[in-house]
Amino acid sequence: MLHGAIALLLLGVSLVAGMAGYAHYENLPWRDGFLNSAMLLGGMGPVNAPRTDAGKLFAGLYALYAGLVFIVMAGLVFAPVFHRLLHKFHWDEDQQAGCR
Repeated sequence: MLHGAIALLLLGVSLVAGMAGYAHYENLPWRDGFLNSAMLLGGMGPVNAPRTDAGKLFAGLYALYAGLVFIVMAGLVFAPVFHRLLHKFHWDEDQQAGCR
């Protein structure tokens, strides 16, 4: 649950940052900024092509950031599951010592 909450917090902060960037650099309404940011964070790509040079730079950097956030969030969510599986199939130190 904690890992999921941290992932959601990271998603929310990243979404707000993307919306602010699109509003500032591209003068997009918050709904369009939300759509572009959400699509990038979901791994799909932007909907509106940037028109200004500053907007193009922001969109490129935000796309790189969104890709990393996608990978980090997947790691945060699936790490506890893999950890549990490793414990389930891993022998204790005492059992390994007895097999030698």
